Amino acid sequence: MILLPPEQNSPVARRRAAAADGTPAEIGRQQQAVTIAAMAVELRESWSIGGVDVPTRIVLAPMAGVSIQAFRRQGRRFGAGLVCSEMVSSAGLEHRNERTFGYLRVSADEHPLAIQIFGSEPRAMADAARLVEAAGADIVDMNFGCPVKKVTKTGAGAHLLEDPELACRVVDAVASAVSVPVTVKMRRGLENGSRACLELGPRLVEAGAAALTLHPRSAKQMYTGEADHALTAELVALVPVPVIASGDVTSHATALTVLERTGAAAVMVARGAQGNPWALREIVEGDEFAPTREEVAAELIVFVREAARELGEQRAVGFLKKFYGWYLGRGRFPKPFKQELVQLATTEAVVTRLFAAAPEAAPLVERLDAELPAAEDEVVLDGLPISLYGGG
Repeated sequence: MILLPPEQNSPVARRRAAAADGTPAEIGRQQQAVTIAAMAVELRESWSIGGVDVPTRIVLAPMAGVSIQAFRRQGRRFGAGLVCSEMVSSAGLEHRNERTFGYLRVSADEHPLAIQIFGSEPRAMADAARLVEAAGADIVDMNFGCPVKKVTKTGAGAHLLEDPELACRVVDAVASAVSVPVTVKMRRGLENGSRACLELGPRLVEAGAAALTLHPRSAKQMYTGEADHALTAELVALVPVPVIASGDVTSHATALTVLERTGAAAVMVARGAQGNPWALREIVEGDEFAPTREEVAAELIVFVREAARELGEQRAVGFLKKFYGWYLGRGRFPKPFKQELVQLATTEAVVTRLFAAAPEAAPLVERLDAELPAAEDEVVLDGLPISLYGGG
């Protein structure tokens, strides 16, 4: 993680640079030379995107194949101020694909929630945004950062970083279509060393983006190397909206360092929270948490049951297999136990085996179940097949 010295990146330093010359390029140059003490950051402090209040400075990232409703709800319980859905295809929504519509389920305990859409056709993206708003999302997020070829080859994801005109038309169409704030998540550019995000970011704000998230790796890097948060600091200096810093945030200390040295409004946590919601609590509060076996088993049991309800039994069995290693690793359970769960054919068999391994998890599961909102508290869009909201 590459960072500029804190005294060169504080909000006060940027304001002084802005007062000297209001042009974005000059602000970016002058903030390098201004030297003052860094501003203290409180991770439990609230902030806002548009009119949406976010209670902590931790955002749980949108992750494909991970960020289902059960994952987001758990993230909110453990301290994420804002949670995000995985990418939802605007083309899938346009064609009324049943599985795609299933991503639009929203529960009462998720708010504030951003649902992320992707695509490259402004009209289709605007239509998708309207559905997202109708489903109850607080924010419509747009993915301009996905590096996966099957996304970029359609002109969507990170490809939009190389087509600023189209990217701005997409943001303008989406912002004009909904009344909730719209945001954009992006990478630095397609190629290593690219600075495309710095050219595009201010234009996206002019087109209607109420906040930007920057993962300062190139699409070519995927998840290798380090996130260059010096680039995040430059983006913060260029735009008048909140910037969320994404990449390599794995601890309370790194979260504070990134916020203090970049001036970002919040940090985004991704892979570190997979099967490890306690990491979110540690990042927010600064204290280490070592969950007991019973606590791990209880959280996994509730997650398994909620995933089965959300996805349907058949899909959930395959979907959950990667989570067993994430939850049970870090020395929490013997390694063979994960393989045992992977071999089980039903989610109920998994739950039964977890209770057998940690019988004192039962009262914890009962408490967690009691805290979940009733199914009728979920938003269901009129006219959609009910199977979308009951699994399958």
